[in-house]
Amino acid sequence: MIEAFDWALFASAFLSATLLPGSSEALLLLRLNEGVAPGGLVLSATAGNLLGSLLTYFMGRGGNALLHRCWFRIDQNDLARAEHWFGRWGTPALLLAWLPVIGDPLCLLAGILRVRLLWFVLLVGLGKVARYAALAWLLT
Repeated sequence: MIEAFDWALFASAFLSATLLPGSSEALLLLRLNEGVAPGGLVLSATAGNLLGSLLTYFMGRGGNALLHRCWFRIDQNDLARAEHWFGRWGTPALLLAWLPVIGDPLCLLAGILRVRLLWFVLLVGLGKVARYAALAWLLT
C-alpha cells in the first residue's frame, strides 16, 4: 500500500529538476531511513521531478532567441552542436534526463528542438521513476 504523498519531497524534487541546484535524493534517503514506505516516496519524488523537467522543457519551447542567448547563454554554435548530438542519439537520450549536470540542459534542449510532449513525458518520466525506484530498492 502506498502511504500519503510527501509534499516536501515533491517540492525538493521539483526544484532539483529545474535549472536550480538541489538534491532530492538526499531527502528521499532520509525519509526511507525514517521508515517511510518507499511507494509514496517514489511517487512523490517522480511527480515533482517530472513536473520540474516539464517547466524546463517549456522554457526551452516557449523561450525566444533573446532569452536563450542572454539568460541561458546558448549561442548558435552551442545550439548547432547540441542539435547534432541530439540528432545522433535521438529522443531516447531523454531517458538520461535524470543525470546530474546533463539532465536539465537535455530537457531545455528538448523544448528548444520541439520534441513531442508525449515522448518527452514518457521517456523522462521512465528514467526518473527508474532512478528513484532503484534508490528506494537499494535502501530497503
